[in-house]
Amino acid sequence: MSLEPGDTFELRVTPDPYVTVRYAGASGDFNPIHIDEAFAKQVGLPGRILHGLWTMAQVARAHTDAAGGPDKLERLSVQFRGMGKLTDEIVVTGTVRELNDGVAIVESEAEQDGQRIIRNGEAEVRN
Repeated sequence: MSLEPGDTFELRVTPDPYVTVRYAGASGDFNPIHIDEAFAKQVGLPGRILHGLWTMAQVARAHTDAAGGPDKLERLSVQFRGMGKLTDEIVVTGTVRELNDGVAIVESEAEQDGQRIIRNGEAEVRN
């Protein structure tokens, strides 16, 4: 698949109630705000929250899906701006800003319940 300036894409993903437990095991990040509901509430959170890097992985996934595979992603940068919640849909959007020597420069963000949880994303994907 070839990306051109102005092209847009979207990925919608709904994190299931157990994603933080699975991700903790895979990543080694067992911070209790991600896996212990009572602890998360005790420290003032609404409940367990998503790992930021899991959310960033969904941004990466949106880019690799749009570009035609994980081998196409050359660089990804994001700013974390909110807490991701379990069971609420996350919408990742991307827009190709420019194309330089076969590499698409893509701007992206992730939103959940009307709140941007990742903003100022920028990726380089090979066409």
